[in-house]
Amino acid sequence: AMGHFTMNFTITNLMFTRDLEAPSSAKFRSTERIMQHYIHPLLQRSSVGPQFSGCRVTGFRSMKKRESTGVNTICSYTNSSQVPKFDSAEIYQELRNMTSGFTKLGIYNLDSKSLYVNG
Repeated sequence: AMGHFTMNFTITNLMFTRDLEAPSSAKFRSTERIMQHYIHPLLQRSSVGPQFSGCRVTGFRSMKKRESTGVNTICSYTNSSQVPKFDSAEIYQELRNMTSGFTKLGIYNLDSKSLYVNG
């Protein structure tokens, strides 16, 4: 069976633009691919690792009068009796540790107080 969790955060050095609202736009698709490139390895190394299937960006949103961009994702993992039960608090802590207090994600600067993980 597949389990899902949401992960939301804010990028402080990516100005929000209208084309980030449109999933069909080149900017949306490009930014989505970059997010997946950075998020996937982090979650592979986390406690959800072996059962992690991937994340899909569900949307970007304007933050702080378009000066920053909020990122909404849905992530999937295999939920079986052979692997430890998903623990959103543990994933949250691991992500904070792997990103210098949730301040850096590759080329992006993050609002350290913006990480939200919900299982």
